[in-house]
Amino acid sequence: MKISLIALLFCAITAFVPANKKKRVVFFGDSITAAGAKPGGYILKLDSMLALQGKAEQYELVGAGVSGNKVYDLYLRMEEDVLAKEPDIVVIYIGVNDVWHKRTSGTGTDPDKFEKFYQAIINKLKAKNITVILCTPATIGEKMDFSNPLDGDLNEYSKIIRNIAQKNSLSVVDLRKSFLDYDLKNNTENKDKGVLTSDGVHLNAKGNQFVADEMWKVIQAF
Repeated sequence: MKISLIALLFCAITAFVPANKKKRVVFFGDSITAAGAKPGGYILKLDSMLALQGKAEQYELVGAGVSGNKVYDLYLRMEEDVLAKEPDIVVIYIGVNDVWHKRTSGTGTDPDKFEKFYQAIINKLKAKNITVILCTPATIGEKMDFSNPLDGDLNEYSKIIRNIAQKNSLSVVDLRKSFLDYDLKNNTENKDKGVLTSDGVHLNAKGNQFVADEMWKVIQAF
């Protein structure tokens, strides 16, 4: 039985065309992201959402969070923990410890250094043609009467991230704004924790789902 020339050409071409590969998304951050990769965390909740939407074969989600990390920790470990994984998309979620640790241990990050290290991370990712998504730090205390001690600093660092995103034409998951909007409507007792967090910083079950929903709004565009 003779095989046509067209059929042979088709086989030769398709042999070199890779199957549709999943987009690898690395979530790069601190303890909030480390917990996000554990049962009940926002990364696994995102995975479940993808499965329900029939998109599990389109994305591979990878957690790269380390407890206590600040922006310069991310810069120092990005080669091994991010670039070596050859991601298509990197979601950077950092800033809480850069602010929080100033108060708790005097080891936070000054605004100018925060911006420089953050930009250096972006530069390395963009050099590899990796899509970068930024996240503002959500909360350090959930009181809605503006009496959380670090509200001002958290707003300042969130503004820095928004400006970096604008300068680099990057998408932002503005968790700071989203959390404030949610707490204004739902924290009627002015509690310092227990609405979207377990301790004012780390996410509870509702907070993890909330972050998963907010992140998906941006990730799905890529």
